[in-house]
Amino acid sequence: MANKNKFYVVWEGHKRGIFDTWMECKESVTNYQDAKYKAFESLEQAKEAAQQPFYKYVGAPIIIKPKLPDNEAPLWDSISVDAAWNSVTKDMEYQGVISEGKQLLFKVGPIAKATNNIGEFLAIVHALALCKQKNDHRPIYTDSITAMAWVRNKKAKTTLAETNANKQLFEYIDRAETWLRNNHYPNKILKWNTEAWGEIPADFGRK
Repeated sequence: MANKNKFYVVWEGHKRGIFDTWMECKESVTNYQDAKYKAFESLEQAKEAAQQPFYKYVGAPIIIKPKLPDNEAPLWDSISVDAAWNSVTKDMEYQGVISEGKQLLFKVGPIAKATNNIGEFLAIVHALALCKQKNDHRPIYTDSITAMAWVRNKKAKTTLAETNANKQLFEYIDRAETWLRNNHYPNKILKWNTEAWGEIPADFGRK
């Protein structure tokens, strides 16, 4: 029995057009968000379809998303923290949420004349202190490597100068550093994989 070839139309993908092998089609659509494609029995059908809108041939878009290994998926039973910094006013605020469902646990600010890194640092320490108070051992996600290092070293290594305008901010920093020196905690502090998972659940949504 002769091998029956199919032809593949890709409306949206890394490459668009008509492909005569599945491997070429697959390369074009794999890991492309909202990829749109369909197989046809003949080249004539494929050429006609390629000139028409996708929805005339398939009722809903085919969405292909990369599958993450189990060990690379986020732990949803966790807490996520994030900070937001206003580049005009230099004010900062931070918050923490339950990762699954985004239920707000705390929100602080705006705090005058701060930086985003300081906000990320304070958010982690705030979450740690809250977890210790409630005997909550869940991991804490942050998207700031800098803040993770500051927490690990128990020191906010900021270059921001202390002034009368940000006196309150440095009081918060001193309090956070003191808490880290005097407390132990079981919570893991984990890096949120923004590239693979999207914005961290605690994101303020102002980008």
